[in-house]
Amino acid sequence: MKSSPIIALVGNPNAGKSSLFNQLTGLRQKTGNFPGVTVDKKSGTWPIDSLTVATVVDLPGIYSIYPKSLDEQLVTDILANPSHPDYPDVTIVVVDAANLHRNLLLFTQVADLGVPVILALNMLDVAHQQLKEVNAVRLAMRLGVPVVRINARAGEGLEQLKKAVVSQIQSPTLSTNLFFDPAKEAAGLITDTKTQYQLDNNYLALQYVIQHDGFTFLNRQQRLDLDAIIDKHKFSEPTFQADETIARYKYIATVVEEVVVDKRPTGQPTWSQKLDKVLLHPIWGYAIFGFVLLLIFQAIFAWAQPFMDAIDTGVAWLNGQLKESLPAGPLTNLLTDGILAGIGGILVFIPQIAFLFLLVGLLEESGYMSRVMVIMDRIMRKFGLNGRSVVPLISGVACAVPAIMATRSIGTRRDRLITILVTPLMSCSARLPIYTILIALVVPSQRVLGVFNLQGLALMGLYLLGLISALMAAYILKLVLRTKERGFFIMELPTFKLPRWNHVALTVWESVRAFVWEAGRVILAISIVLWVLASYGPGNDMDQAETRIRQESTTLTSEDLENRVASERLESSYAGQFGHFIEPVIRPLGYDWKIGIALLSSFAAREVFVGTMSTIYSIGAGADDENVTIRERLRQEKNPATGGPMYTPALAWSLLIFYVFAMMCMSTLAATQRETKSWKWPAVQLVYMMTLAYVAAFATYQFMK
Repeated sequence: MKSSPIIALVGNPNAGKSSLFNQLTGLRQKTGNFPGVTVDKKSGTWPIDSLTVATVVDLPGIYSIYPKSLDEQLVTDILANPSHPDYPDVTIVVVDAANLHRNLLLFTQVADLGVPVILALNMLDVAHQQLKEVNAVRLAMRLGVPVVRINARAGEGLEQLKKAVVSQIQSPTLSTNLFFDPAKEAAGLITDTKTQYQLDNNYLALQYVIQHDGFTFLNRQQRLDLDAIIDKHKFSEPTFQADETIARYKYIATVVEEVVVDKRPTGQPTWSQKLDKVLLHPIWGYAIFGFVLLLIFQAIFAWAQPFMDAIDTGVAWLNGQLKESLPAGPLTNLLTDGILAGIGGILVFIPQIAFLFLLVGLLEESGYMSRVMVIMDRIMRKFGLNGRSVVPLISGVACAVPAIMATRSIGTRRDRLITILVTPLMSCSARLPIYTILIALVVPSQRVLGVFNLQGLALMGLYLLGLISALMAAYILKLVLRTKERGFFIMELPTFKLPRWNHVALTVWESVRAFVWEAGRVILAISIVLWVLASYGPGNDMDQAETRIRQESTTLTSEDLENRVASERLESSYAGQFGHFIEPVIRPLGYDWKIGIALLSSFAAREVFVGTMSTIYSIGAGADDENVTIRERLRQEKNPATGGPMYTPALAWSLLIFYVFAMMCMSTLAATQRETKSWKWPAVQLVYMMTLAYVAAFATYQFMK
């Protein structure tokens, strides 16, 4: 047996494939790209025995091996190409026992490709609730392949699955006869294809004919040769696919009739169907969704605040302790005012990020998020988006990069392009630190009607503004990018289930770790660069500024004098001069040169804004302010022109509105370029979003000041 066999997981959406993947791999997962294509893959290791560690590859969910989108094309592209690096030694086809008739279509197609297959019979508990009983032994005899009963959610049946995998690796068992033999209807076509490509499988030869334009492992000449074979035999692909599907379903019907006992009274709805009458209602469905969103944003503020306060205070205390215990000098200042101040500006928001992903994970695990996609599809169509655009837009609340990659499931090019261009308008988790710290400055923490927190309502308003702006931008783009293509939205609604806390916890852990790790690396680098730029200046400008202030400010107290000196030195530094250079452009928005530095640094990643402000105000602070938190520093900042608070409601809301619309994430632009294969669309995305951000922030500030 190979020391590192490849196990592929294949199945319909919502069949439990991802749940099984999580059970098999646990924390031994990683993400990357499939070789040769820009489609995300999830892979992980599964220790089968003391000597064998299998690589488990989670392939995109599909209903049939005939693809309708980029991610679906990947499955056949791998299973039809034995030289592919991810070609499996064993393929586990995960099927929903409650919907066996539909799920077996994909199974018969994969088995006919000549790949060693195991049928994982999942969701037997759901089938039992629906008064359906599946005879797994009889099913295995009818299909001629190993059938294993599992519960992917609870982790049951994994040992039996492991034994079946080992058996298939050591002695591969293939179905003796094809479930559908295309040579009966297209013998000459199949013979020519098998001869030319030295194939011994009729159904695999058929896929070479039908999918040759999509297969990445075929070159241009091979595609032309296959076109010639098609022309020679006058082969009609759509007609043949329709005949094949009908023939397969006829066979599957006989199998299901033999192995499934259905005890349900005719016409009796399940409890999930009863709930859907309310959750999918054209009025109550939206009202319930709005209430759920309101609870989420209320919880983000109410539950996370004690943890945030503890982290904020702890970082400020540590900063002060390090300054007291370490010798004074550039290295100590770099550690405290640069690295620690910047990283602390991100760590403080871990509780809110964790609660956000916790609540969203519960909605996904329960099955409610699929209902949200269905009811939102009604709105999306009015704005020219495909219903499948709902998935990337909702994913954009976490991060725009994977959300843009998720557009591969959208079949039409125009709908996919529009979705890519508007998805960054959805407020991602990187904006959350900016939102929360500025909202906390200008929105009072008081309750409305004794239940709702004003800060939570403000946060929800910003997220809704992002959604509304995305829809409006999509509508405008629909008018500009005209096409005759029509998009369709098909989604199977999973049954409602109790959330699996271990899976939710894994999702939260992975999300928080990715947020801290990805943001932390960028912030660390920028904090060091920013500290250097803010601590040093051209020539002796900083020393001259300090000398001038000490000579002019003879009446100030010692504390006020040191604060004034620190502020003047910062203003005379490289960072300060650069901030002053761009200040005329941002002054109409209410921003000063310090905010200008933060705006520029946050082009690397939005969340860097808070870390940058923390670093700037730490450098500009006096010795007595070492234990002051970043929120207190912002609250204490004075406007040199008025002498009043710098962060007035007008300024704070101007910044909030700016970051709702601003395209300040280089990773997102890179993802757009990769998905569109052109720099034209990232440029369009950058220009229209930055213009919208500037105009909206300008209007907000001028109206509120």
